[in-house]
Amino acid sequence: MEKIKMITPLVEMDGDEMTRILWKMIKDELLLPFIDLKTEYYDLGLEHRNETDDQVTFDSANATKKYGVAVKCATITPNAARMEEYDLKQMWKSPNGTIRAILDGTVFRAPITVKGIEPCVKNWKKPITIARHAYGDVYKASEMKIPAAGKCELVYTAKDGTETRELIHEFTEAGIIQGQHNLNDSIESFARSCFNYALDTNQDLWFATKDTISKKYDHTFKDIFQEIYEKEYDEKFKAAGIEYFYTLIDDAVARIMKAEGGFIWACKNYDGDVMSDMVSSAFGSLAMMTSVLVSPEGYYEYEAAHGTVQRHYYKHLKGEETSTNSVATIFAWTGALRKRGELDHLPELSTFADKLEKACLSTIESGKMTKDLALITTLEQPTVLNSENFIKAIRETLEELL
Repeated sequence: MEKIKMITPLVEMDGDEMTRILWKMIKDELLLPFIDLKTEYYDLGLEHRNETDDQVTFDSANATKKYGVAVKCATITPNAARMEEYDLKQMWKSPNGTIRAILDGTVFRAPITVKGIEPCVKNWKKPITIARHAYGDVYKASEMKIPAAGKCELVYTAKDGTETRELIHEFTEAGIIQGQHNLNDSIESFARSCFNYALDTNQDLWFATKDTISKKYDHTFKDIFQEIYEKEYDEKFKAAGIEYFYTLIDDAVARIMKAEGGFIWACKNYDGDVMSDMVSSAFGSLAMMTSVLVSPEGYYEYEAAHGTVQRHYYKHLKGEETSTNSVATIFAWTGALRKRGELDHLPELSTFADKLEKACLSTIESGKMTKDLALITTLEQPTVLNSENFIKAIRETLEELL
């Protein structure tokens, strides 16, 4: 079979630990034998980020602006333990946070559903898509440790030098403080991305924050969504037979547990981070979720929504066998390849992506799966495969489909 040709490269962002091992296996077994793969490669492994003072992360995001489509492996966001483990120059920020801040837009995450893996929430019949704002809040926050008694204020200095002050807290002892921000332009982009995605996928859209407590910060999100909806989308939604509504985040959590699914749940940055893990885990596994950042300028960055699978990596380093689920990482590649095919008018590339996804699901439905799925499947006597053999089983299925 002749390899599928590509025109424009994908931006390829390599990552860390076990997902880095899977990344190479996926390329070697599932991509390179079938595609004349063109990528512009960036090593976002923690060692290389440290060597380049994190410049490689900025370069990869700017390359995504140039080429339009990126695919990213899971990466480590260092904490104090990682600082010591990797002998880092400093505690580098989340690569995802940096990339999302540069590209803006919204992260859409949806569970990958497959026969034999039933949701923990019994009434969930259809996937729930999380739309996560990709800029600001805690991910761009400034923080301070307050050593002793003193006064902390928010200070806004206008260009003409006039100041507006708001007391945060009068400390009587040591404590901590954090300053968050967001931008109206970014919130507007987030709103439009959510409304457009709802129309594209013909799904209801929920948006939830905590405006009753955060009467300026969260309330601004609520007001911007409502204003844009009324001006630009109300009639379009009615014509499509879909609904938009706002509710408090705690109300949304309660309602979602009794819903059937089949809608988009829009969340602020941190809420979306937490709730996407809850939704994916309740649908079956953190390794069974798609994630794509869609920017208003039309840039797309596909990734797995889970971490670097550190525990399996340490087992791998000891020479022990692992059974690590690679489906979300494979679907990051298929999402990027399909979008590249659409943008470059290469239907054969998009069709290959569809078939590779089908091969993943068919392999699992035939009873061949990794340990995380075998523990929760309703299929009788599943065959548990190690990390490499699961990818090889998918290749066998793919070759039959091709």
